[in-house]
Amino acid sequence: MDFTAIKLERHDRVLHIVLNRPERLNAINRDMPRELEQAVAEANADDGVRVLTLRGSGRAFCAGYDLDWGTRIEHQTQADSGWDPVRDFAAMSENVRCFMSLWHSHKPVLAQVHGWCVGGGTDLALCADLILAAEDAQIGYPPARVWGSPTSALWAYRIGMEQAKRLLLTGDPVDGRSAERIGLIYRAVPPEQLEAEVAALAARMALLPLNQLVMMKLLVNQAYENMGLRTSQMIGTLFDGIARHTPEGVAWRELALQQGVKAALAERDGHFGDYGARKK
Repeated sequence: MDFTAIKLERHDRVLHIVLNRPERLNAINRDMPRELEQAVAEANADDGVRVLTLRGSGRAFCAGYDLDWGTRIEHQTQADSGWDPVRDFAAMSENVRCFMSLWHSHKPVLAQVHGWCVGGGTDLALCADLILAAEDAQIGYPPARVWGSPTSALWAYRIGMEQAKRLLLTGDPVDGRSAERIGLIYRAVPPEQLEAEVAALAARMALLPLNQLVMMKLLVNQAYENMGLRTSQMIGTLFDGIARHTPEGVAWRELALQQGVKAALAERDGHFGDYGARKK
């Protein structure tokens, strides 16, 4: 498969999947989820690969869905045929299935997060087995304020009810240090040490026999699937479509089309201010 939104790099027993739209802060387009799924499938079929990593090129891990593209698609679909909730659910479920290829990968996946990891970027990163981040990374789901719901629905499973509600009822992001403190990620390190830290952990995991890696990952993942993860994802994906078609969601989309996505984001987030700055 010829990749356009990602690229692959191989070092010994570790395959690095790199989100490769740096000019758009690796925002998710139509191709990225399917290319990701294909890359994971190829890695799982390669007996020489034991561990995968996922990172973003350029200044960010992933700034979420490409809203310039997404708002135009929503507007055109609405104009052509109106909103069909089932069609919307089917399309977004396909993306979730592709993201969850990381979760279902027999081989462990480490996410290497720097810069922004927000919106759909968190849907992607939280499907990895372990997340390591730069201390100054910004991780959050600002679409919780309008126009979105987490489709992979992993927040509560990773950090529990209180912290998940704290973040999703405000849309506030957390930096890497805070993300480690609340258990959202495995570890936060200075930005200049992040790549080496991920490489060292991946190499250490790769020392285990592949059969042991597969069994240990399945053992932990199955516990969370038994808690109803798949049902939560179905609800999260349905809510995502609803959120984009509430009166507030439609108004936000129209503002983005008329004045640009940056203006719409400024309007969405301007009421909240900088929570981190107020705490200092």
